[in-house]
Amino acid sequence: MEHATVAPLVADLLVVLASGLAAAAVCKRINASLLVGYLVVGAIVGGGGLRWVEGRHELEILAEMGALLLLFAVGIEFSVDQLRQLSRYFTVGGATQMLLVAGPLSGIAWLFGMPLNAAVLIGAATALSSTVLVFRALTELGQTASPHGQRAIGVLLFQDVALVPLLLVVPMLTRQGDAPSIATYVLLAAKSTLFVVGVIVVRWSIGQWIVDRLAEVRSVELVVLFSLCVLGGFGWGAYQLGLPAAVGALAAGIALSGNRLSHQIDSIVLPFRETFAAVFFVTLGMLLQPAAFIDEPLLLTGALIGALALKTAAATIALRLVGLRWKAALGMGMGLAQLGEFSFLLVGEGVAEGLISPDYFNRLLFVALGSLILTPLLLRIGLPLTEDGELEQTPRAKGREMPTVASPRAVVIGVGPIGRQIASRLETDGLEVCLVDYSPVNLYAFAQLGFRTVAGDAREPAILRKAGVGSARLVVVCVPDDVAAIQIVRGIRELTRATSILVRCRFQQSQATLKQMGANAVVSEEAEASQRLLEWCEHAALDPDGPAAM
Repeated sequence: MEHATVAPLVADLLVVLASGLAAAAVCKRINASLLVGYLVVGAIVGGGGLRWVEGRHELEILAEMGALLLLFAVGIEFSVDQLRQLSRYFTVGGATQMLLVAGPLSGIAWLFGMPLNAAVLIGAATALSSTVLVFRALTELGQTASPHGQRAIGVLLFQDVALVPLLLVVPMLTRQGDAPSIATYVLLAAKSTLFVVGVIVVRWSIGQWIVDRLAEVRSVELVVLFSLCVLGGFGWGAYQLGLPAAVGALAAGIALSGNRLSHQIDSIVLPFRETFAAVFFVTLGMLLQPAAFIDEPLLLTGALIGALALKTAAATIALRLVGLRWKAALGMGMGLAQLGEFSFLLVGEGVAEGLISPDYFNRLLFVALGSLILTPLLLRIGLPLTEDGELEQTPRAKGREMPTVASPRAVVIGVGPIGRQIASRLETDGLEVCLVDYSPVNLYAFAQLGFRTVAGDAREPAILRKAGVGSARLVVVCVPDDVAAIQIVRGIRELTRATSILVRCRFQQSQATLKQMGANAVVSEEAEASQRLLEWCEHAALDPDGPAAM
């Protein structure tokens, strides 16, 4: 590539990354969604705003990498066991929600003059919600294991899986004239079946022969290269079969899921995913034309209100069908009313294929942005409605337990200098260790090495359950705050009486309280320091030459 071509691309990419950085900093400061920030700043620097960035084909390729890595992350977090345990919520709730949104919305769009194939795609894209946004909100509030949280996750999983057939039919929707023949559908089904069989075979082969060997080598570089080879291989395979590259990325993630390296791979890919995802959403926002709102304020405002009302109603009915009371279903349904990150991916495919015009895309982008901006408010209003005994136990549901995660043999809470040394020693001794810390930054290095990590406040029961303390052999609490340590020990003992708990505390006066709460052993920094100083004093009194290093 010549210098004259590279320099403008680098300049555009630098503007996109710097804009994404500024947007992320502001969103973190005001506790807003990063997705909203990326789209808004893209509209500001793009052709409808300051015109700092020109649309370039090379930049679009980099943006597409962000979409592929997002799908790869969805695939790698895919759990067959969780899908099986959430099967009723997944099939009944997910299918009901999507049909109740896509059907009416497609009909409305067609009545307003949109071509039928474009209307179907718009309806399907609008039916998708933000898995990232909703799951993160439920995790931060400790409600992923709650009845409404489990049902919402089941609906979101169905949407993620439904994205695959939707991506497959986009090229068919672009056909002009006669509808595709039966032979076309048969060929697509045959190719898809062959691809699915390939995913199953590769996933089994990776679990049987490759994972253990990579774990023995303990090389981050080899894991990175292997993951990229799998991602590239599935992308190439999808291309050879005439399938979208997005399907290949999702399949690569699924092939690498469900083994002891899955979490490590996800952590390694995280910086690349976040970087390219920022490029993807900022570039997407550049397509937005803010001036269009001045021309159609009533239409766009009405479309936003209508989309929120329709999606809330559809999710409410779907959640009611899987066992929530109406009040709780409405509360959680409000949290599923936004358009998701994969709505943009699906509509973007339609724009690339010429199926959706820029004007329709611009309107949908306004509606999506508005729904994402309003999501925190809707969750604040809706989630309190789920608190009052929302679960209606059916005979089938009473005996069913919520999904659980594989339990480690040891859990270390607090990843400071002491916690890091203990975790390394326990892992060296052959124990499977899970690390818990409030800061994801502290956990990142361990996640890259293959440790299981959980970011969150260990005083929350949901975080303790997610870490698997209920069936762990040993829990070591290394937080620097004695009050927090007492609350954590109390929470652990409410979950289990069998786990051995070892606690580090600062002050000697906290030892009795911690043991009363259920700690098996307590090591006090104050007591240990006093003991060491006394030993030094005794040694100095006996040695006239002064204290020596001990």
